[in-house]
Amino acid sequence: MSKNRRLAIRSGLTIGDLAARTGLAVSAIRYYEAEGLVHPWRNAGGQRRFERADIRRLSFVMVAQKFGFTIARIREVMQGLPDQRTPTAADWRRISTGFRADLDQQIAALEQMRDKLDGCIGCGCLSMKACTLYNESDQAQHYGAGPRYLMGDPAPEAGAD
Repeated sequence: MSKNRRLAIRSGLTIGDLAARTGLAVSAIRYYEAEGLVHPWRNAGGQRRFERADIRRLSFVMVAQKFGFTIARIREVMQGLPDQRTPTAADWRRISTGFRADLDQQIAALEQMRDKLDGCIGCGCLSMKACTLYNESDQAQHYGAGPRYLMGDPAPEAGAD
């Protein structure tokens, strides 16, 4: 076989190789494939093959999920990565910049919740009017599910109807 012919043959990583390199289960990699986060190709025998760049892509997915990002948001962000080549530092920087705003919002929300909980933990609920967990007559239901006042939605003014 000539040198040029050998260079033209793509080998890629098997799904097992990718699982070993990322620490993900094969089933998780298949799930991420179904979600459009990685795009393997098939060799002549019909087996999935992955690019080495998919190690980085899946590592990014794992980290983003640990930060609480949904698969839909991760997919949206990763659509900015090139499919036909390994992402460059500039490609990853562009994605990082987009995620930074989301992370800053999460940090601010966590700090706000921490500060409100500090007051809540020590109060013993002596003042139901000031409690961010108290939701008299379920007044906050129009904001959505969960502890709405603690999450930052405005509580009704004291004495308001």
